Amino acid sequence: MDVTNETTDRSDLRRPLVEKKPFSDVGLESVLTETSLSYRRRVYLGACIEMKLLFRLAIPAILVYVVNSGMNISARIFAGHVGGQELAAASIGNSSFNLVYGLMLGMGSAVETLCGQAYGARRYEMLGIYLQRATIVLALVGLPMTLLYTFSYPILLLLGEPKTVSYMASLYIAGLIPQIFAYAINFTAQKFLQAQSVVIPSAYISGAALLLQILLTWTAVYVMGLGLMGIAYVLTISWWVIVGAQCLYITWSPRFRHTWTGLSWASFRGLWSFFKLSAGSAVMICLEMWYSQILVLLAGLLKQPALSLDSLSICMSFSSISFMVSVGFNAAASVRTSNELGAGNPRSAFFTTWTATFVSFVISVAEAIAVMMSRDYISYIFTADADVAVAVSDLCPFLAVTIILNGIQPVLSGVAVGCGWQAYVAYVNVGCYYIVGIPLGCVLGFTFDFQAKGIWTGMIGGTLMQTLILLYVTYRTDWDKEVEKARKRLDLWDEKKEPLEN
Repeated sequence: MDVTNETTDRSDLRRPLVEKKPFSDVGLESVLTETSLSYRRRVYLGACIEMKLLFRLAIPAILVYVVNSGMNISARIFAGHVGGQELAAASIGNSSFNLVYGLMLGMGSAVETLCGQAYGARRYEMLGIYLQRATIVLALVGLPMTLLYTFSYPILLLLGEPKTVSYMASLYIAGLIPQIFAYAINFTAQKFLQAQSVVIPSAYISGAALLLQILLTWTAVYVMGLGLMGIAYVLTISWWVIVGAQCLYITWSPRFRHTWTGLSWASFRGLWSFFKLSAGSAVMICLEMWYSQILVLLAGLLKQPALSLDSLSICMSFSSISFMVSVGFNAAASVRTSNELGAGNPRSAFFTTWTATFVSFVISVAEAIAVMMSRDYISYIFTADADVAVAVSDLCPFLAVTIILNGIQPVLSGVAVGCGWQAYVAYVNVGCYYIVGIPLGCVLGFTFDFQAKGIWTGMIGGTLMQTLILLYVTYRTDWDKEVEKARKRLDLWDEKKEPLEN
């Protein structure tokens, strides 16, 4: 008898089950519940599994969001090289248009909650109906938004923006109006794909659209001489290119044969119920996105408004790039949390939450350090104005703090989307941002005459308060109850009933 083989076999029997299987085949929940492993070993193996899953989702999602944000930044760069007033007009136009961007992105997040939990529970037939119903609801919401932006010029004047800049910004906004309906399709399709952990194709599509936009914008500005309006038209065309490519991919790819079965009349039923469900998501996301944009709008009321607008818009451009990185982890955390809750894995949902938050925080600290090291030079990407460069350098410490906070807060918001807490977070956002942050910023900026620094300090205070509240709520969460809530939410679905928020 071979004693060596017998010893090996017996030793293998004593090894934990999770260490007998190939690493890629071991589930996170199995590792975290394997009592034969030490706590430290479970954390180590769990972190290895989760980091692989997290980065597989987050990196392509970051690319998508950075590229989408980069399209607006590219438009600002071209506008800045056309002229100072054109840069201010494009900054106000893009900031104002973020109203509908945030609205559509927020309402699309309801798709992320429902599709993510349904996919985790293997109820694939529900995803296509959610996608169609959400697209219809968002397109209907886009109609009154179109009317609002048609009257952007008097609205900007009412807000106290300079007359010349307001007029140019209103023309720029008019060229962006068709984007409203591109958003309605894009964000629902994007969440549909993310819920199934399909993110790489969207990154390729967005990257190709950005390259196309840069080429067409250069042609429109320097060859055709269309100026600011050419920049707006090309930006709109680029968004519709993304939409067309995503729709073709979902329709023709065989990987969605179980989740996309074609158009269905069932998608027209219960639109009002879905609207109410998505309203909480919209309020949560909108309040977050509008918060930083209000800083740019308030800058138009300060002394030397053109200089304040230019410097703050440049800082906000870098902040938005950093924010998009965190939003990539937001998407990954939302998908992972909703999938694990739908699959009935409370420990995995908990572990996913804190892993994503920690990784995003470390990356944001590195970004803040990079900003501080290059504070005297980063403005020259947008403009050659030396006065703007000095102003941007002076604001970089505030930018660095904002970047660090944005490394935590969006990920926790992603967890909230995955769990379906949007309505609660919306109340938190109202209190922290609009009752504390903005009023405090206005007092410091205008009453105490700290100008842009005062406004930004107040708004950082609101973000810090919101981040601390979300950290506390997430820490106190009973994940077993969240699994039960997800199950009940999905059990409310059948062909005649509509999904409701618990």
